[in-house]
Amino acid sequence: MYIPGELGDRLLEKLGDAGTICDRILALFDARVTNLRHVRLRNACRLTTKGLRTLRDHKISELEATGLTVTVNDLIGCQGEWTLQNLHSLNVSHSTFVNSSKFCVVVSLHRLRNLQSLNVSYTEFNKHGLEIVAEDLPLLENLDVSCTKVNDISPLRKCRLRLRSLTMYNLQNCNYNTVISVVLELAELRHLDLSVDLDRIPLRMLEPLRFHVAGLLQHANWRHLVSLDVSGKEDVTSDNMNVFLDHHPMLRFLGLVQTNVCEDESFWNRWQESFRGSLLVTGNGNEAQIVEALKRYPNRPLYIQKSLYHLFRLTQAYAEPRVDIIKLILPGMQAHPKQLSIQMAATACLYNLSKGEMGQKIHPKWLRQIVELTMVAMENFPTHLQLQKNTLLTLCSDRILQEVSFDKYKCARLVMDCLCAFDDSSMNRMCVAICSVLAAKISTQETSQLGAKPVYMKKLLSIVKAKVEEGVVDITMKFTLSALWNLTDESPETCNVFLDEEGLYLFLDVLERFPEDSAVETKVLGLVNNIAEVKQLRASLMIDKFIMLLRCLLRSNHIDVSYFAAGIIAHLASDGNEAWRLESIRDRKSVV
Repeated sequence: MYIPGELGDRLLEKLGDAGTICDRILALFDARVTNLRHVRLRNACRLTTKGLRTLRDHKISELEATGLTVTVNDLIGCQGEWTLQNLHSLNVSHSTFVNSSKFCVVVSLHRLRNLQSLNVSYTEFNKHGLEIVAEDLPLLENLDVSCTKVNDISPLRKCRLRLRSLTMYNLQNCNYNTVISVVLELAELRHLDLSVDLDRIPLRMLEPLRFHVAGLLQHANWRHLVSLDVSGKEDVTSDNMNVFLDHHPMLRFLGLVQTNVCEDESFWNRWQESFRGSLLVTGNGNEAQIVEALKRYPNRPLYIQKSLYHLFRLTQAYAEPRVDIIKLILPGMQAHPKQLSIQMAATACLYNLSKGEMGQKIHPKWLRQIVELTMVAMENFPTHLQLQKNTLLTLCSDRILQEVSFDKYKCARLVMDCLCAFDDSSMNRMCVAICSVLAAKISTQETSQLGAKPVYMKKLLSIVKAKVEEGVVDITMKFTLSALWNLTDESPETCNVFLDEEGLYLFLDVLERFPEDSAVETKVLGLVNNIAEVKQLRASLMIDKFIMLLRCLLRSNHIDVSYFAAGIIAHLASDGNEAWRLESIRDRKSVV
């Protein structure tokens, strides 16, 4: 079977996004099966040179291999001669140039003579590497050295008449006097990114940064510039920015995250005479700026965090579904699963965007993705109270629990872990509510795996015991009883754990403490009926006090109560006289 090249490219990209790329998978894309041209290997940490050699027989013009554990030199060495001569785009972000001898080796880049675009962000790429690409790659136009070891960009003077795009996000080790002087010489620039994470800048560096960026805006004259990002530059002011914009009428994008300038009305108030409507701006001045920031910076954790923080305040007032906003939150949340600040803000926003009536109008596809990423957050931060509370608020939705397809067993397990980890009344209520629904929707085997854990059973029974002592039947009590009932359904293992934890005696107290409460009686007897269905456990129910209570409940005016009471007695009586071991009621026929 032959796979068309474009389809092969897309399939490989999807597998990379799913984190499933490995040598065995990549080997399936042999040149006899498909013709790869635009190769995107994201999350490529499981690939070795053995798998990468599969690419040797392909004619690749664009290559993205991020997160590699083998070196970039190994990657280039696995390419065929056609690819080395014709590759025009290479992205090795979050990969490594350091070999087994702990040396940073970038010399292999000089083999890519026709390379036009190079992304070495988040690598050990340094000034020596910059000298090589500036000297040996005569067609290089686009360069991203964000978060690298480059401390001097003066080699770029050799590219001053051809470099069109330069991204230097968080280039913290650089000499900024040199940066400004070199950048001002890059006459053909269309895109320039000098942004930084403001929270990461040492205090001693703040003053030089203020001076230099203001000077750059004052002296710059890039006639072709359409995109400028100065996010995190505190010395940017409305005055120097407006002067810059007046001299660069072709500018169409301006990055102003973590600056005060983004709040200037000329960047967000369309009713202002000075409003620059043709300019896309990132920042926190209004929803449009926040949305643009989420679109542009999925790989910049601090910018995502700040954007979500400001977005949260806006979502509190939303009355209509905003799937467009949800689509922007999910990628950042997925890209940074271990960043607590992002997960906190994202889960809070997602709750506001999916709660109540809004959730009813959102397609299950998006609700499923919300739930899946919510569970990832729960799993990664099991001891963080506020984050767990955010996730529970989202999950505690009838629409989600009843109509959305997701791993309900995993969700129930995470919720039970949360229940056991915290002693918070509102969280207890949500946890037992969620579990009472999910326990009825998972398989019998999964129910047994969940309910047979003594720690879960102890926690649920402790909630019931506390309500008995308080003499209160509230929503938490009812949900807890429902959860226990559903967990014991067709699960002898769970029934056994319930008995081992003395749940039966607690349930006798419940029946005595809340007589005539038919809802409570139904749930209690429903669970006991599950036990009575297990022949080897029936002897545990042969308690005089309990049988006498059952005789009374047989005459209940509520049919559900009398139904379950009769069912329990029928099970117990069905084993014959030999199994009937009661002191107060010796003749089972008197009960039957």
